[in-house]
Amino acid sequence: MKKMYGVITAMVTPFTPEDTIDEAALRSYTDYLIESGVHCLYPCGTTGEMLKMTTEERKRVAEIVLDQAQGRVLVFIHVGAMTTAQTIELAQHAQQIGADGVGVVTPQFFSVTDREMEEFYVAVAASVRDDFPVYIYGIPQCAANDVRPAVVDRIVKRAKNVVGVKYSYPDFIRVKDYLLCNDGNFDVVVGPDRLFLPALAMGCVGTVSGVSNCGPKPFVAVYDAFLAGDLEGAQQAQIQANELCELTLSGANMAIFKAIMHANGLPFGHMRAPALDLNTDELQHYIGAYEAYVKRWQA
Repeated sequence: MKKMYGVITAMVTPFTPEDTIDEAALRSYTDYLIESGVHCLYPCGTTGEMLKMTTEERKRVAEIVLDQAQGRVLVFIHVGAMTTAQTIELAQHAQQIGADGVGVVTPQFFSVTDREMEEFYVAVAASVRDDFPVYIYGIPQCAANDVRPAVVDRIVKRAKNVVGVKYSYPDFIRVKDYLLCNDGNFDVVVGPDRLFLPALAMGCVGTVSGVSNCGPKPFVAVYDAFLAGDLEGAQQAQIQANELCELTLSGANMAIFKAIMHANGLPFGHMRAPALDLNTDELQHYIGAYEAYVKRWQA
């Protein structure tokens, strides 16, 4: 089975001023990320405003990204939704169109028991081929549900195609516990971009990064230097990546991402309601800060 690794960019979703999917922008953006050296694309997740899109819109975004990527990098589609039935529909669609695998966020908003969590993932994994990889996506600060390592072990015993977890909470004790799941045969990719290098040192295989939309290269440099055994180079790249994280994660981050991407020449900028685009003052502030960041690291 194919597995996620390296810099996995959590893609934003471009919307037109008329609030439709901007296909041309999405295609250009897909090329930009691939040409910047990321290892995997991850559309339709939290950064992609997943819950603000219809099922058909999410399918269309997945289709466009896969078509534009043309096998140049891995493409894993996030398919988690509010119901098991909708999640299964999206997972089966991702398999049918040739995605390399899927990520599935935990059930959201309504609390679930450990048994309900287990049955949810087993049902989704059973709905696709047993060689089609499924990643659990844990983001308890947003989803209101956590998936415990003991539950992961039960899931994996029943669903062999559940091969890893994307964990988006900065708790390295939990990361350590996930790495021990399935007798140590379980992949962990982390969401907190600022912890990419220490996560690699622990044995994680990559990061699902929203900030890499705004500047993929320092994140790619962290991974490449780490693999090459160049710890000093990896540390320096992580410092540069962290500066970008501090800049872009200081407010309504998806709107900041889109504004900075627009400054990089990508035709982005529109958020889907109830989120708003940056106002003029905010835009000037973030673009100015980003230009200063670029100038500092080019010096």
